Parts: sequence; C-alpha cells; structure tokens
Amino acid sequence: MAIKVDEFLLKDLEEQLAKCTVDDKKAELTTQIAAKKEDIASKQAGKLVNPYSKSLYQRCTIKDIFGDDQGAWLVGQTLVAGGWVKTGRVQDNGAFVFLEVNDGSFASNLQILVTKELQDPDSCKQTGTCIVVEGEMKAAPEGSKQVAELHATKILHLGHCEARSYPMAKSKLSLEFLREKIHLRCRTNTIAAIQRIRNCLAFATHKFFQESGFQYVHTPIITASDCEGAGEMFQITTLLSKADAIAKEPPLTDERMAELKAAASAVGSKVKGVKDAIKAAADDAAKAEAQAQLKPALEELAAAKKVVEEAEVKRTMVGGIARTADGGVDYSKDFFGTPVNMTVSGQLQAEIYACAMTSVYTFGPTFRAEDSHTSRHLAEFWMIEPEMAFADLGDTMRCAEDYVRYCCKCVLEDCLSDLELLSKMYDKGCIERVRGVVAEPFARITYTEAIETLQKAIKEGKTFENMDVEWGIDMASEHERYLSEVVFKKPVCCYNYPKAIKAFYMRANDDGKTVASMDVLVPGVGELIGGSQREERLDVLTERMTEVNLDLKTYDWYLDLRKYGTCVHSGFGLGFERLINFVTGIENIRDVIPFPRWPGNARG
Repeated sequence: MAIKVDEFLLKDLEEQLAKCTVDDKKAELTTQIAAKKEDIASKQAGKLVNPYSKSLYQRCTIKDIFGDDQGAWLVGQTLVAGGWVKTGRVQDNGAFVFLEVNDGSFASNLQILVTKELQDPDSCKQTGTCIVVEGEMKAAPEGSKQVAELHATKILHLGHCEARSYPMAKSKLSLEFLREKIHLRCRTNTIAAIQRIRNCLAFATHKFFQESGFQYVHTPIITASDCEGAGEMFQITTLLSKADAIAKEPPLTDERMAELKAAASAVGSKVKGVKDAIKAAADDAAKAEAQAQLKPALEELAAAKKVVEEAEVKRTMVGGIARTADGGVDYSKDFFGTPVNMTVSGQLQAEIYACAMTSVYTFGPTFRAEDSHTSRHLAEFWMIEPEMAFADLGDTMRCAEDYVRYCCKCVLEDCLSDLELLSKMYDKGCIERVRGVVAEPFARITYTEAIETLQKAIKEGKTFENMDVEWGIDMASEHERYLSEVVFKKPVCCYNYPKAIKAFYMRANDDGKTVASMDVLVPGVGELIGGSQREERLDVLTERMTEVNLDLKTYDWYLDLRKYGTCVHSGFGLGFERLINFVTGIENIRDVIPFPRWPGNARG
C-alpha cells in the first residue's frame, strides 16, 4: 500500500515537472523525483525479501532480483542473496573473485563480487560451495554479459565443498552420468530447468481444471482392481515380513500337533468342570466361587485354541507363507484379507466421484511393474486423469486439447528462459513446437483413416521398423510420430480404435468393431493422452467384462454405477512425464522426474 501511494506521488511530481516553466522549480522537482524513485526502489527491494527467510537472512531470490531488466532496477540498493556457486573467477592477482551463483529460482546466475578483504577468494570459488552474502547492487562494467552484479559487503554463510570428490564438474555432463548422481543432479542447469518446467506444468494442471469447474479427488494408491487389465502391477503384502523367520522354524510333527490338541482338550474339560460346578453349587457362596474361576478358564481355552489354529496354518505353509487347499497363497491371512496392488490408474475410482460430482480429476503417482529399460517407461510415474459426467467422446477430445494448449501457454509465459536453455543444449525446435501447439488447433483423424494413411505412405516408399500395418494393429510409436510429425506436423487426435486392442470400460460403437476411444499423438513422443467415452450400459459392460475374463464380483462396485443412476461419462489419462518430454524435447523419461524408478534402480 505504501508503495502505491509513493507511485501516485511520483506520478504527480512528474506531471508538475512537465507543466513547470520555471528553471529553479524544475530543478527542485527533478531532485524530488529522483529521491522518490530511490525511495520506491528501496521499499520494493525490501518487499523482495522471501517471506520465509526473514528471521535469518532477509534473503531475496535471484528470480526476483533479476525482475524484468536483469537487476538494473535495484542498482544502488543493499540486499541479501545466496545460493550455490556455479563458477568462480579470481581476478586482479587475487584481489577479488567473481562468483556465478544460482539458487534454483531462475535459469540465469547472479554475479557476486567478493574482495579478498572480505573472504579469501580460494575459499569460496569452488563449484558447489554454498554462500549467502549481503551487498550492494551495482551496474556491471561496460561490455559485461551482466547488466548488474552484487558487490558483497558481508559474508553471512559459507558452506565449503570438497573439490577433490565433488562430481558436478563445470563442464557439460551427460544425462546418463547424472542418473548415477540422483542426489546432486538437480544442481545442474539442465535438471534445474526441467524441474522448473515440471513445477510450472503441475501448477498449470491444477489451475486449468480448477478454473474449468473440476473437483480434485485423491484416489487410492492401494487397490484391489486392475484398471488396465495388464497384470503388470506391484503387489502389496505383509505375508513376507515374517516368512523367512517362520520358514527357518522346525516343521510341526504329527506328534506335536497331537500334543497341542490334547492340551486344548484338557483346558476344554477344565472349563466344562467349572460350568458343572456352577450348576451343582449348594449355596450362593459356592456358586460365586465357581463363577470366579470361569473367566480365567475361558481365556485359557481361547489361548489354547489359538495355538492350535496357528499351528494348523503353519503346517500348510510353504516357504513361510500360508497356503490354501489347492496350494495357492492364502490371502485371507494378509493385511487386507485379499490380494492388493499399487495402482496403475485412478480412473475407475475417479468415475465414482464423477457420477456424483460431475467433473473431477486426479493427479498422483501410479505404478507399473513392467520389466522395461526403454527411454519411454518408468516403474513409478504421475498421471492426470479427469472424468466428466454428461460428456461424450467429442467433449473429452476438446478437454484434452484445451488442457495441453493451456499448459504450453503457461510454460511460454513463465519458463521461457528455461526453454531457451534447453533449446540451446538439447532440442533446438522445442520453443517453436510449444508455440505451435498454442497457436493451432489439433488435427482429427479416425483410426481407420490413420491406418489408410500409413498404408499409403508405405506404398509410396516410406519404411517403418514394423511394416505390418493393417486394420486392427496397435500402432507403434513410430507410426504415431509419423502421423503427428510428418502428416499433420502438429498434435492429432486419433479416435474410434478397434475394440480388441482397447480396455473393457470403453463404450462400444454401433459398428460392433470399434470403441469410442481416442489418443492424442504429438511430435517427438507419440501417444501423449489416452481417453474414451466410458461404457454406461450395464448389460454391454457386463458382457464385455465376462468376455475378457474379469471377476465380476471384484468389480461389483463399478457395475453399481450403472445400476444406480447411470449416465454418459468420459475421461482421459495423461502421463505427466511424457508431457514434460514433449515440452522440453528431453528424450529419456528418466530425466524429467526427480527420482526415477526403473528395473534395478531405486536410488534417491
């Protein structure tokens, strides 16, 4: 509020100066304007202080310092900044050192000048050193890359870095090498830029759906259902926690079982004797005495029976795990009493809420136990899954397109400097690709038309690794990329896929061969989004589930949605990491998630 008042006063002084014709008065107004500008800048600098760094340092982020003019607006102001040293250049025979410092808030580094009187240059120039300083912003010398730099007057913190063992060299490091240094790779320019873009896309996701009237629903990670029907799921069980110890115990012999049962029988006889004594009691005192013995006797009997039951279970165990009569794992002894897994999708649960709240979305981690080492697969990844009641396939395609274009717009507005960095180092076309998504609507093509287009391309000499392109195939990534990169040169919605290659919950079309499904195919990635209109007809859904051998009892709750007030509803799923691949041009999915999980790797 104080700054707004000062800005109003400044504007009034400038208007007075514009109208003034008296030289002395002009000089006075000019002095007042300069002082007011300096006062405003000082207050703005104070406003820059990070709200959660006020107790310790009163630190400003480098992003806020740079503002719109690379820090020129703060020249002459005193402030506190800090971060990790990217490079250090000792100058003028050790008189001072230039430190390029970054705190992760911005792509560019803040240049800090530290004199030898303040700190030994050799003690703070090492890449990886953490430093926080107070100093004055000054205009950089003419010809410098920087517009402004911070001249340190106090060292508030110095965290030394062991130069001999620090693996993050100044030179460019390969992404493969960085995967081996998960705990330090976020200090590199590349991974930091990817993280800022990831953060921007996550925020844009919530903003888009919230502004579009969706409710954010937290769907479970632990589930007894398999949405995809793929069977490649991580199982959750507590049966293994004691299995090794139990397996090492000596087997229970028939003699030992007989002893346990005899002991339980003896306690049973004891209980019967107490009950008989209660019935035969001659007076109230004798009856009370006998009744006092009943409770401990019953507790002893319950304990003896439990020992027998546990022993009988142990006799059926194989490898320390309880078994059923047919030799299968007895999940009734597990924590949930039934087999459960880590979810591959929150879609089915999101449908529950869509059929009550109308428009909902999930945004959370999902898991796939697929033994794949390709650049496209992770064992743990994040999914965005909106579900909409009273919406058909056309509505879903529109929502998917609007969402992707909104996300791309947000990245261009908030992370352009990060995209510029990545375009120089990895994908020169990433900025134009993202701009193209924002500028143009997506193309539309049916699956049948897509197959015909691919067949025509093959006839004209185009070669694919998989040349067996015929109606009914599940298109490979190379086919999807050809359609989006070569044929349309932009994202394309491909819809009405064959029923045989799609999930059970997708609505059957009238032709009996296809379902109301769609995929969004994008350049550089292939399939980005998969969605469909959901099957709302109970009889058709039941028939389809039986056809693919799903246990109807396991999915009775899903069928209930069709029994009790069914409605047309649709939705889609987007792999968040693939969206980041598309936006950044980074090819390997392991490089766009902070802590990647793949077969044989769970570091960090």
